[in-house]
Amino acid sequence: MNDKQILSRIDEFVAEEAELRDKLQKGELSQGEEQQRLRALEVELDQCWDLLRQRRARRDAGENPDEAAARPAGEVEGYLQ
Repeated sequence: MNDKQILSRIDEFVAEEAELRDKLQKGELSQGEEQQRLRALEVELDQCWDLLRQRRARRDAGENPDEAAARPAGEVEGYLQ
């Protein structure tokens, strides 16, 4: 994925997050369903941001940004632990 595609995915995830909150308010899904999907979205967003940062760092270092790869969710989510 290139930077533009990654940013597009991020926009899609943010839009889905807003849609989930709206559906919860309208009673179209339960709070549990909303929370489960929001957690999955958070992980996917973290992976996208991580990949974008990797690509930018490679570009800044004069390396090929296309050599950056998405890291597993466990690795990305474990950064602060």
